[in-house]
Parts: sequence; structure tokens; C-alpha cells
Amino acid sequence: MTPFIRLKLAILVVFLAATGMFAPGRMLAQDHVDGVRKIVNRAPPQYPSLARSMNIQGTVKADVLVAPNGAVKSVEIKGGHPLLVQSAQNALREWKWEPGPHETHEIVELKFGL
Repeated sequence: MTPFIRLKLAILVVFLAATGMFAPGRMLAQDHVDGVRKIVNRAPPQYPSLARSMNIQGTVKADVLVAPNGAVKSVEIKGGHPLLVQSAQNALREWKWEPGPHETHEIVELKFGL
């Protein structure tokens, strides 16, 4: 193996270690919420193993209808990769918002990435 190839491999290993690629138990999704109510419980989405093995990354955008008591009434997906959608829906159904005077629509973006 030439020194140049060895250097490239070393840089790749350092990069993967720095980005958490070797930490499979790590949470691999982030979220962004546009809305008026505060979230009191967020269930993290599971990164689908098929999506992970195919290196699929992306954002799932959803409109979540929240009841006055803070429970999720429905989740409507507005966009995202089909392999990530089910995981996002399952997680969002477990979320809980603070109570409010009426139903609200909360726009949520869950970002899946390696």
C-alpha cells in the first residue's frame, strides 16, 4: 500500500470517527418544529436499517394535529423519502405537547442523516 493511499484511509477513518459513524446506538435524527405549543415529550425516530444500509438521508416534513390535551390526533406527511416516512410517523404519534385551549397544527421536520 502506497503512503498516499494509507494517508487517504487514515483521513477517512478520522472523519468517520468524528462524525459518529462508528456509534450505532447514537440518535441519527434531528427535528425542527414550527408551531405555537411547546413539546413536553419527544420520542426519537428509529433510523430504518434499510435506509441506513443504502445511505439514505433526508428530511421528513409532517403536519401534526394536536388535541387540546396535548396528545397527537393525526399525522399528515407533507414530504420526505418513502423509506423514512414510517419511522417519522411512528415517532410523532408518541410525542406530547403542552395543553392548549384548542386543537393546533404543528409543522415538524425530522432530519435523518449519517
